[in-house]
Amino acid sequence: MSKRIVLSSLIGAVALGAVAAGGLALASAPTEPTLERGGARYTAPSGDSAGSFVYTVDVKDDSGVRGLKVLAWPASSKLDPTEAELRSAESATCRSVSDKATRCTYTLKVTEREAADLAKGTWYVSALATAEDGGTTFVPRAATFDLTR
Repeated sequence: MSKRIVLSSLIGAVALGAVAAGGLALASAPTEPTLERGGARYTAPSGDSAGSFVYTVDVKDDSGVRGLKVLAWPASSKLDPTEAELRSAESATCRSVSDKATRCTYTLKVTEREAADLAKGTWYVSALATAEDGGTTFVPRAATFDLTR
């Protein structure tokens, strides 16, 4: 075999190996979780029954879902929370619906006394999803709802 053919074959093999290694690296790189079909609902307390705020969302990630942090805040507050601030927010309860998808629900009971102190009007929900591989997705306005009395 001539040296030129051997050298060409060697270069081709190295290039093919680099492409394969790059593909493996891309396949194993952490992906970011996705939030789908999210929605928020507020029910005012009445009589002896407590009210509630409920936020439910489907979180998906190839590595699985570790958890979801949730913060509801009134638009009038101009709060605009950051991803770092959401790391210390309350956690939703999550249950697997498949090996890559989880349904997360955050529920907060609201008494009549608490409801009286809440700002009326538009509220936002911020969410921070964390995957098993450490990937995160922060959604500053994952849902909107109206709080009425």
